[in-house]
Amino acid sequence: MTGSALAPFTADDYRARMDRAARAAAEAGLAGLLVAPGPDLVWLTGYTPTAVTERLTVLVLAPGRDPVLVVPTLEAPDAQEAVGADALTLLDWTDGKDPYAVTAGLLPGSGRLGISDNAWALHLLGLQRTLPGTSYAALTDALPMLRAVKDNAELELLAAAGAAADAAFEEIRDVPFAGRRESEVGQDLADLLRRFGHSQVDFTIVGSGPNGANPHHEVGDRVIRHGDMVVLDFGGLKDGYGSDTTRTVHVGEPTDEERRVHDVVRAAQEAGFRAVRPGVACQEVDRAARAVISDAGYGEYFIHRTGHGIGVTTHEPPYMIEGEEQPLVPGMCFSVEPGVYLPGRFGVRIEDIVTVTGDGGRRLNNTTREMVIVD
Repeated sequence: MTGSALAPFTADDYRARMDRAARAAAEAGLAGLLVAPGPDLVWLTGYTPTAVTERLTVLVLAPGRDPVLVVPTLEAPDAQEAVGADALTLLDWTDGKDPYAVTAGLLPGSGRLGISDNAWALHLLGLQRTLPGTSYAALTDALPMLRAVKDNAELELLAAAGAAADAAFEEIRDVPFAGRRESEVGQDLADLLRRFGHSQVDFTIVGSGPNGANPHHEVGDRVIRHGDMVVLDFGGLKDGYGSDTTRTVHVGEPTDEERRVHDVVRAAQEAGFRAVRPGVACQEVDRAARAVISDAGYGEYFIHRTGHGIGVTTHEPPYMIEGEEQPLVPGMCFSVEPGVYLPGRFGVRIEDIVTVTGDGGRRLNNTTREMVIVD
């Protein structure tokens, strides 16, 4: 996607998002926002530069001012094609001019500014040098909930991405596992995600046997064997919105212990899902899932948070973790993915994307959470 917006969003949608971001900035005590190329810029404008380089591209949002997108002159035609361009002013700069001076003219000379997390240090330092009276805060810290609550169109896109990931799982469970490398099964998963509409595959974790005890193992050259537990965690972007699901399968019949651990994780995932409702703090989802695993005696082997937000990226706020007191709001979307990891032996994780509804939660992944036996 270069220079174009994602259906079904319109210039009015992007205008509303930019207005909302500017208001949120003012409420947070920020003098303005600086948004570099990346997920925030896509969400606010629908624009992705053809290449992210040392040339400064930045969206400037300041309370009481119209939004301005500062772009290199050679990229202005692409920027003008974005649907969100109709809701902002384009200000281009040519090589040989100082882009930081151009940008500084749109900002107050002092105050605290929010800047997107993925802005280059080169550009942040250039702005600081030009505006020495300003200070900066990362958007994740200053406005962590900016993209967290999805509208109906976004929820439809997330549901479609989840359904596509589910379709990939339904097919992968029928491919041969034993005797094949993890990397081969991972390639199968990537191919299936693309076949079911994903334009971008962000990860395909295939953790077999002892590799499954590493939550972010991804894939390796290990040959999957009969008797292995295999963690399958995969996702990416479909029509600009993320999928992320995990199921743990077993090659042949599992042992009683493997079934027991899988049952514990399944019960924990269900408990985390049942904890989802408006007004509940994010940490309560983590507590509900973690309590089941701890009560079963595996607490020390649940070594990560219970969930993360998802939207135009596969990992974003809010986070389901102890200490996060942000209340759940209808329209939030996040993973619920408890796991148990027994070092040197095997791991189990089960993950669904969940959205908060008016009175609870709705799963966006609906494949079986029971133990699946593969060949």
